[in-house]
Amino acid sequence: MIPRDVIARWQSAAPFWATLLLIPTIWLGGIVGGWTVLLPPLITWHLFSAIDAATGLNLENADPDTPAEDLFWYRMLTTAWVPLQFITLFGLIFYVTHSDHLSLLEKIALFFGMGVITGTVGINYSHELMHQKDRFERFLGDLLLSMVLYSHFRSEHLLVHHSYVGTPRDAVTARYNEGFHRFYPRVLRQVWLSAFHAEKLKLARKDLRWSDRRNPFWRYWALQLVMITLAAGLGGWAGLGLFLLQAGVAIWQLELVNYVEHYGLTRKYLGDGKYEHVLPRHSWNAAHRATNWLLINLQRHSDHHYKPDRRFPLLQNYTEEEAPQLPYGYPIMTMAAMIPPLWRRTMNPRVRAWRKTHYPEITDWAPYTKATNPMPRGSL
Repeated sequence: MIPRDVIARWQSAAPFWATLLLIPTIWLGGIVGGWTVLLPPLITWHLFSAIDAATGLNLENADPDTPAEDLFWYRMLTTAWVPLQFITLFGLIFYVTHSDHLSLLEKIALFFGMGVITGTVGINYSHELMHQKDRFERFLGDLLLSMVLYSHFRSEHLLVHHSYVGTPRDAVTARYNEGFHRFYPRVLRQVWLSAFHAEKLKLARKDLRWSDRRNPFWRYWALQLVMITLAAGLGGWAGLGLFLLQAGVAIWQLELVNYVEHYGLTRKYLGDGKYEHVLPRHSWNAAHRATNWLLINLQRHSDHHYKPDRRFPLLQNYTEEEAPQLPYGYPIMTMAAMIPPLWRRTMNPRVRAWRKTHYPEITDWAPYTKATNPMPRGSL
């Protein structure tokens, strides 16, 4: 008989494991074709949002001092996802390029959906893994990022974003009134440069050149080359094209979420190049139950910035007085971000209210809205 405490631990983690249903769903699309190729984006963007409307908010907090052994099933989820994503991505590339029952349009739609999965789930799980102290977990995070050709996200996120969030040095803090379609190309360029520059400076402090083997970019490039070679080997030029398509969609999904998470929220400048400490008020949060299952509590974003290595089931919810709250979960908000007039109408009044509440003494916000180089020479 299974001990009650084991059953209880599994039951608490089980809703997060529902994300694994996306795996048979994408395979269904590959095998059956037709409208089923649209299921992954329909489920992640719409079904989970509909369940949010039915289940409401989850305002409860787990004990942050919960013993590690009680988190077994949560850790297993992020670990198990890595081989499942690998097998699914490359298995589909082989299957689709060696069968003729799908039209070109169906193949494109299928791998668009694959990108939604590798972006919404895969990159999000890599984010959880890269923050852990265990080297194997961090390596698993690298594997997930290499499958979408965005390995430098680890360096940029850990060395730049967490240090400079809410300041002009952080590329992914979207400026007030900056539409996503301006934000996206800027971020694609700046995050790579800032990540490389951060690692270069880190090595320079040890009197090492950027080309030293300890630069993680060598690992990033090697893993990405393996993934590209594998895709081409399994599916030829068509396989490579489908691989690149899903990677592009995944990156777009990640940066949409980045855009939403800190839009218009800036830390007060204290002078002499210094800013106030990061506070819960500097991240947008959402307590919507189902989308937090999908995103493993990423929407409890303020607490993540407070305790970056805190595992996702222990992330704490903040009240509206402590941290700004979004009207809907991230899936709906990212769809709104793709329509700038709708986004500004929804979010700009909230940003202005946030400013009046937390920084009534600041009358000129112009210096806080400029999208400058996030990593000027000699910084970090």
